[in-house]
Amino acid sequence: MGPVNRTDVGGSGGVTGVPGGSGRGSGAGETGGAGAASFVAGPGTPGVNLLALRSHNAALVLDLLRTAGAAGISRLELAERTGLTPQAVSKITARLRAEGLAAEAGRRASTGGKPRTVLRLVPEAGHAVGLHLDRDELTAVLCDLTGAVVAERRAPLDLGAGADAVVEGAAGEVEALLGGVSPLGVGVALPGPLDHTLGVLHRVTGFPEWDGFALRDALAGRLGLPVVVDKDTNAAALGVAVGAGSGSGPVGGGSFAYLHLGTGLGAGLVIGGTVHRGARTGAGEFGHQVIQLDGPLCECGNRGCIEVLCLDAVGRGTLDEAARVLGAGAANLVGLLDIDLVLLGGRTVAAHEEVFVRGVGTVLGERARREGGGTAIPVGVAPGGARGVAEGAAQLLLAPLFGRGDG
Repeated sequence: MGPVNRTDVGGSGGVTGVPGGSGRGSGAGETGGAGAASFVAGPGTPGVNLLALRSHNAALVLDLLRTAGAAGISRLELAERTGLTPQAVSKITARLRAEGLAAEAGRRASTGGKPRTVLRLVPEAGHAVGLHLDRDELTAVLCDLTGAVVAERRAPLDLGAGADAVVEGAAGEVEALLGGVSPLGVGVALPGPLDHTLGVLHRVTGFPEWDGFALRDALAGRLGLPVVVDKDTNAAALGVAVGAGSGSGPVGGGSFAYLHLGTGLGAGLVIGGTVHRGARTGAGEFGHQVIQLDGPLCECGNRGCIEVLCLDAVGRGTLDEAARVLGAGAANLVGLLDIDLVLLGGRTVAAHEEVFVRGVGTVLGERARREGGGTAIPVGVAPGGARGVAEGAAQLLLAPLFGRGDG
């Protein structure tokens, strides 16, 4: 959807809401909340959702302010890059300044006439919490509007201790992290499978007792804040994709797979610059594809899953074998999706980056030579390090404000 040039839509609102809908531009701050798509037309309402269109256009402007950084960007440049009229840009930027989201960043010489005023995003105008619930550890970060981490907490976690204990422990860490800051909400990332839309967990491998638990509603009720829940791999992939959009990540609008090897194994898929969750938000259950029919029993109930083969090899200390198994799964993804890049993450990869990058790269190189299709798909380590998933979880709230994700 491109820009919509309407300068006759009045009114403004804050950005204290959170993503409630989906699609680009669902969080612009012009509708009294980030979830413009949650507006429902009543009887007699015109067919075009003007509230959502206003959100979309403001998201375009906010994203350009974000990517411009401290140097800022002029209104004329905003109009040129968004395709909006100068009048529309002036109205949007006036609202953003009134809401404290944008501020002057000085003046820039013009090719004719008076110098142009340059605007910038105000990073501290809003914050989001990113919460990574791993099987044995919790990481929580507080991020400003640019995604920069301004506070962080870590604590041990037993995902098998029961829902009440986990929710209470997580809520306590979030409250300690906030220190009086009122955030847009909390993005939670944890092992899947789960229903991203409803925030309900399914049978997390090794923890079947979580099946059917409404984590989003439970944590939102405990904290009194909006909550978005997604798989750890999707959150990390979103963080990479958003970073790429600002010029700080390894890819642009292309397609890549993020493979996360830690206490489990999963994948986050970005296709055409957008996180691919699938029709039932269940895409990316990479670790449970069977590649050895008579292999060891996996906790999911199958035999010979990539996850159990990888983790068994890691447990025996045969890291080269683990890397080649991971490479076999990566080669399957490359063959199926024709992606541009494979990124590796997770604590096991972080402890042995060179081994895994080399091993996965070798398998992909062998595949490319067999098929004669040119050079192998590049393999690298995802940015963000140990807190990459938590930072990506914060983007579940932040990215929709800039039209960079659906939350």
